[in-house]
Amino acid sequence: MNDKTLKNNDVDVLLVGAGIMSATLGMLLKQLDPQLKIAMVERLPITGAESSDGWNNAGTGHSGYCELNYTQLQSDGTVDISKALSINAAFEESLQFWSYLVDNDILPSPEEFINQAPHHSFVTGEKDVEFLRSRYQALSSHPLFSVMEFSDDPAVIKQWMPLIMEGRNPNQKVAATRVRYGADVNFGALTNDLIAHLRDTDNFELLVQHSVDKIEKLSTKRWGITTKNRTGGSSRRFNAGFVFLGAGGGALPLLQKSGIPESKGYAGFPISGQWLVCTNPKVVAQHHAKIYGKASVGAPPMSVPHLDSRVIDGKRTLLFGPFAGFTTKFLKKGSFFDLPLSMTLANIYPMLSVGLHNIDLVKYLITEVLKTQKSKVESLQEYYPNANPVDWFLCTAGKRVQIIKPGIDHPGKLEFGTEVIHSEDETLTALLGASPGASTAVNTMLSIVESSFSEQIKTDEWQEKIKAMIPSYGQSLIKDPALLAKIRTDNIDTLKLDILPQ
Repeated sequence: MNDKTLKNNDVDVLLVGAGIMSATLGMLLKQLDPQLKIAMVERLPITGAESSDGWNNAGTGHSGYCELNYTQLQSDGTVDISKALSINAAFEESLQFWSYLVDNDILPSPEEFINQAPHHSFVTGEKDVEFLRSRYQALSSHPLFSVMEFSDDPAVIKQWMPLIMEGRNPNQKVAATRVRYGADVNFGALTNDLIAHLRDTDNFELLVQHSVDKIEKLSTKRWGITTKNRTGGSSRRFNAGFVFLGAGGGALPLLQKSGIPESKGYAGFPISGQWLVCTNPKVVAQHHAKIYGKASVGAPPMSVPHLDSRVIDGKRTLLFGPFAGFTTKFLKKGSFFDLPLSMTLANIYPMLSVGLHNIDLVKYLITEVLKTQKSKVESLQEYYPNANPVDWFLCTAGKRVQIIKPGIDHPGKLEFGTEVIHSEDETLTALLGASPGASTAVNTMLSIVESSFSEQIKTDEWQEKIKAMIPSYGQSLIKDPALLAKIRTDNIDTLKLDILPQ
């Protein structure tokens, strides 16, 4: 590892937060221009330890295959698949970039950060069975989802997901869909691999255990960033041409520190989570898939229940959840004062409005908080009827801060996604929100490159490089089936997503 300190504190790019978003943006920029001077600041002693960590995120390569909340049933009975299409296409961009990095020996062997895990949706009851059938018919008619399979035959579904079907009432109506080459991604491992390579490049510095104390716009139209050494050592003062606030739940307070007018009125609604984790290797060995069900009324998207086969730090495990709850922390290793300290005169009314208009969510979170471990195991048994309580223990997941967004026609709106906020001159950008988050990191970071490096990206040199990294760049995978077929074949082959787990 080539640890170093930049010769001076004038940098082209300052990345705040050492998670998957900053790592992806840093890697994109370094591939486009190796001479860029980049500093990355992280408040914790290690990288990738908050939302990107394998135990803190869903690990699902969110691609719309199994997440029912990405396909809403409309009042006319049709299923809107537009969000699933855009998320699927965005995930294919991530796969392209990772394939490029694997092919160029920048990332290690793909199974160290990504593995095949078939993506299933599973529902019970006549109403939800008909919804899933309609969803399948709408999705499978598009080339992005043409490989999706559907069945309402219990015998077939048992072959796909034996744990789900064993011990189930044979008279219960069930249905499922499957996409065989879905992905399980360890975003913590991926983050650390990306940053490890960045640390070996010239003109890059990583500062851990440093928090951002001050952000101010300078008369030179650059940014003055003061970082504080959390171990009591010397602090640093950076002069940055571009600043990215990619600190997960901690991005909102940093955005507020910047004082840009575009931050006015934004607030955060933090949600905590827990997993049930299986300790019985014989059970873990029987389930190599991700199975998503329908969310409870009022539940945020991150709380869609799923029985999830994961590979974390090289070891296969099985998780169920997540179980949501309310918290005032914006980060897992944050402060209980995060939420109250984020309240301002500009965002207090939007926050109150969201609370009044999302009573179902409030009730859901209260119910989740009051659940005992016994009741959580009972929720698991709705999916895995033969689950033995002694085989499972509770594990704390990461924090998610949902966006409360100000609006013209409403005082405040709760958003269940990610949002990029730019300063007027595009020299400072913050990323707020949660799911699908990490899975669409490449697409989101490309949009930042396009807006904040608008002149450079027009050059032939950058265009050539970016198309080498993401061959579909500038084209539509949604509208071009032939391009999709080639790209998908190459991705599956390079990342070994056609190899069933052993």
